[in-house]
Amino acid sequence: MDLPTIDPLIAAGVILSTAVTDAAYVMFNAAVQARKRVAAANWSSVWYLLSAFAVISYTSNWAYVLFAAIGSWLGGYLSITALERFAPRRRE
Repeated sequence: MDLPTIDPLIAAGVILSTAVTDAAYVMFNAAVQARKRVAAANWSSVWYLLSAFAVISYTSNWAYVLFAAIGSWLGGYLSITALERFAPRRRE
C-alpha cells in the first residue's frame, strides 16, 4: 500500500487552522453560555471561515485528517486553558 505524499506546509496549515477553529468554537460556546449575541455570531462566522482551509486540505488527501485531529486537540486544550487563566469560573 502506497502512503500519500504529505506536504509539510499544508500539514502545518491544517494543524494551525483546526487549532484556531476549535479555539473559535470554544469561544463561540462561551459567548452562547454568556448570552452575548453579537460575540456568539462573530465567533460562529470565524469558526466556519477557519474550518474551510482544513476541510479543503484533508478532503483532497485523507492523510491530513490526522493533522486536523492534532490541531483540534490542541485548539480545544489551549483555549480552555486560556479561558481558565483569563476568565476563571466563578465558584457558586
